[in-house]
Amino acid sequence: MMHFSLLSPITDFIDCKIAVSSLSTNYYYQGYCSETGELFSLPRTALIEEIARGLMKYLATDERYASEGKMYGVLLVELPTGEPQVIKAFSGLLNGQSVVDGWVPPIPGREAVAFAEAQTLAKLDAIKQELIALQQLPERQQYEILSGEFEQQLQIISDRHRDCRYQRQAQRQQLCETLTGEVLTLALAELDAASRRDGIERRQLKRQRDAVLQPLQQAIATADARIRELKQQRKTLSRQLQAQMHAAYSMMNFFGQSLTLQQLMPDGLPTGTGDCCAPKLLHYAATHHLKPLAMAEFWWGKSSGDKIQGEFYGACVERCQPLMGFLLSGIRPDPPAPFPRREGGVVSPSPCRGGVWGEVIYQDEWLIAVNKPAGLLSVPGRYQHTQDSVVSRLRNLLADGMNLVSVHRLDQETSGILLIARDRNTHYHLSQQFQQRQVQKVYEAILAGAVTKNQGVIELPLWGNPQNRPYQQVDWQHGKPSMTQFQVIAKEGEYTRVKFIPLTGRTHQLRVHAAVGLGVVILGDRLYGCVAEASRLHLHARELTFYHPQLGKTIHLQAKTPF
Repeated sequence: MMHFSLLSPITDFIDCKIAVSSLSTNYYYQGYCSETGELFSLPRTALIEEIARGLMKYLATDERYASEGKMYGVLLVELPTGEPQVIKAFSGLLNGQSVVDGWVPPIPGREAVAFAEAQTLAKLDAIKQELIALQQLPERQQYEILSGEFEQQLQIISDRHRDCRYQRQAQRQQLCETLTGEVLTLALAELDAASRRDGIERRQLKRQRDAVLQPLQQAIATADARIRELKQQRKTLSRQLQAQMHAAYSMMNFFGQSLTLQQLMPDGLPTGTGDCCAPKLLHYAATHHLKPLAMAEFWWGKSSGDKIQGEFYGACVERCQPLMGFLLSGIRPDPPAPFPRREGGVVSPSPCRGGVWGEVIYQDEWLIAVNKPAGLLSVPGRYQHTQDSVVSRLRNLLADGMNLVSVHRLDQETSGILLIARDRNTHYHLSQQFQQRQVQKVYEAILAGAVTKNQGVIELPLWGNPQNRPYQQVDWQHGKPSMTQFQVIAKEGEYTRVKFIPLTGRTHQLRVHAAVGLGVVILGDRLYGCVAEASRLHLHARELTFYHPQLGKTIHLQAKTPF
């Protein structure tokens, strides 16, 4: 059972000791010092992930931690005495509390604005309640009901008047054919009078409608004006509180420098900046003279968006990543950068060492090929919490970053080769090759069981149910054709290592073709029913062959399978 103390030995989380220096790295927290441009890094190693899983086991024993989904983090540190210890943190509030025994406290500054925060939150809640009342104004429903009734009455009158008008036209024609003189004049006058009576009836109903609806419309217009005013007040109050908090929050790095959030991000910060796990852990370590060795963040509790319980995640692109350069400054030693710094010009093709984006296996002035790690999106999503990705991080790092466009995508949990164009023309030509199936892709996977055939072709129509995205299913009526060649590479105990060559590019194609076509799910594929314990989805894009539109030659890329 884990002892609930702020500084805890590794053995509180895992049963055995592992040599830190011998462990592999799955991710790097990285950032550039704003003053020197130097890159500082902190790894997420296999050891810190095991420590995090130990914390997960503890969280699973208490229902309070499952009631709300949030990020948790662990930081392996070295005391001045050389002894390794672990500290842990949660993002935001835990069951409504910012300070909880055994967890790293919030970054100093919150207490300085606690009273102003309470006042502002009370005002914001009052605004929220008034907005709800205004949006549920009884006059809105009354207006909808009465306006509908009047429209129905007007339609009935219009239909009746139209029929009467046709009858009068027929009567006029008949009268003109059969009558003359004063008798005809009197008969036509009577028909004209009937027409005028219809017009009067319609105008009276409209006046009645306006008399009833106008007061309701005025009440609704007044409420809508008040709603706009309240929303502006809410926006102003939120900005004022955010500015107060950012000016009060003070962070320290490992050079001993201290800056406020406002100084670090003068152009504005998203709500919650400074309350995430990584800044809290790093600030605490810096202020208590603890040397960081490795860090990991994971989601626990109810899923939110793309966040899944028990999965590891990197620094969020909007709230944490912009602070990493400052917070990590002073950490030694730091591993090689994943990309060379550029001040413009062309970077010649060269392999680079791994980092938070994985390994750059090829780059020139027209394109970049990255060995994407599992767990990181290929491109940013549409929502704020899905902005962190290979492309968004490259855009923040490279001088020509805003021109980058991903040519294709890999699932978030799939690792391997991702091709990114550096200009629109290159993107167009490469995209055409993908669309016309001129690009050869080779994947490697481990299946959680044995398969009956050693090789073959899988053909299944795939359909994405809009009510259950991103899950794909086989649907012979609505599905799109999909085809994959497969070949068994080896049988490893209970598992099977397989090579996949997709001939089409449907969403989750290989995952469904394994689960349904071969009847054995990919190891770690929880979405499609894998129950075996695994640290990741065992699917890797290991080879990519395409025609380079600028160099005029075929490029064959390879990325070693990491499992």
